[in-house]
Amino acid sequence: MHYFQYKDGHLHAEDIPVADLVREYGTPLYIYSATTLKRHFKAFDSAFEGIHHLTCYSVKANSNLSLLKILAKEGAGTDIVSGGELFRALRAGVPRNKIVYSGVGKKAVEIQEALLADILMFNVESRQELERINAIAADLDKVARISLRINPDVDPKTHPYISTGLKENKFGLSRPDALETYALAKSLPNVDPIGMDCHIGSQLTKLSPFLEALDRLKAFHGQLLEMGIKIKYLDLGGGLGITYNEEEPPHPEDLGRALVESLKGMDVTLILEPGRVIAGNTGILVAEVQYTKTNEDKTFVIVDAAMNDLVRPSLYGSYHRIAPVKEGNGEQMTADVVGPICESGDFLAKNRTFPKVAQGDLLAAFSAGAYGFVMSSQYNSRPRAAEIMVEGDKHVLIRKREVYNDLVELEEEGLSLIDELQK
Repeated sequence: MHYFQYKDGHLHAEDIPVADLVREYGTPLYIYSATTLKRHFKAFDSAFEGIHHLTCYSVKANSNLSLLKILAKEGAGTDIVSGGELFRALRAGVPRNKIVYSGVGKKAVEIQEALLADILMFNVESRQELERINAIAADLDKVARISLRINPDVDPKTHPYISTGLKENKFGLSRPDALETYALAKSLPNVDPIGMDCHIGSQLTKLSPFLEALDRLKAFHGQLLEMGIKIKYLDLGGGLGITYNEEEPPHPEDLGRALVESLKGMDVTLILEPGRVIAGNTGILVAEVQYTKTNEDKTFVIVDAAMNDLVRPSLYGSYHRIAPVKEGNGEQMTADVVGPICESGDFLAKNRTFPKVAQGDLLAAFSAGAYGFVMSSQYNSRPRAAEIMVEGDKHVLIRKREVYNDLVELEEEGLSLIDELQK
């Protein structure tokens, strides 16, 4: 469910015509619906009311400060994977005891920052990381709360780039290695192993991979109890998919019922890390048609949004529904929707049939709220898009459109010093 609907033939973001927002802010433009965001969080979080749980929104899906602030007010924690995401979460008002730090490559300074912030726990992904956390915690006279990320070797049946729970993936520890590392954690003076973590992938459309991974974790949990390690938190990650095209992912209520049933008898607090399922359908990307052209039998609609604005189609071959902001007269066209970047891989859609558009018309790419702006870049020296948040008939600018000076600001000092290098 989302609040981007046509009214009298014009696409609206909640109660505001999208065309009105474009007239004020230009294109490319990311538009988010606060009502959708809150609805999705509540729908997910309420699905687990039958068990002690903490819903930690995955910041990497969309890290805009305003979006994080809204979710924090709704009661969300955060799953972070970098020092920058920690900085954002704290700046947005996320409680420190609701922050979980994941990721395979935590730098020493990032670990130090998180320890000083007194976050809930680290999801540790290697023996060396555990040893580094222990050493830094000792230097700070602290005890770090940790969980080990276990790789259950479960196939999530998703795109290989977003699969994270197979043995060939870089994430987590195999179960034999995890047992040895838990034994080490128990012996170290400056870490406290309070959790067990698992995340198998993103855009999952079936419950079976979740449940298969959980069965393996439950068996592992029994081994930990035999070692005298009592786990307080079970982090099952995120990954629940959304509908981009014809996918039919499970509703959060289905996942909730299945997990609550499976976890009966386990005295743990469940941690969940949804990202896409919260933010994905919260946003659209709006672009203006610059040109249309036909090369023999191939038609192109050239817009002012590109792979630097929304990279998922180019990177994953991902599908985003494309539709005009103003409904047409019923005439259809089949075309590639492409951007201005000098790469043949720069496209938003290929061989897509949609209502006919002309130069100056507006197109919307739906389900762009997750892994959209957050993965954007300045490739081809293109300033990044503005971001808008809408609620009802009100809207605010939550990220200004970049201008040319933003492209070079961090290079200006080098420009003044380069002559010294050449002497």
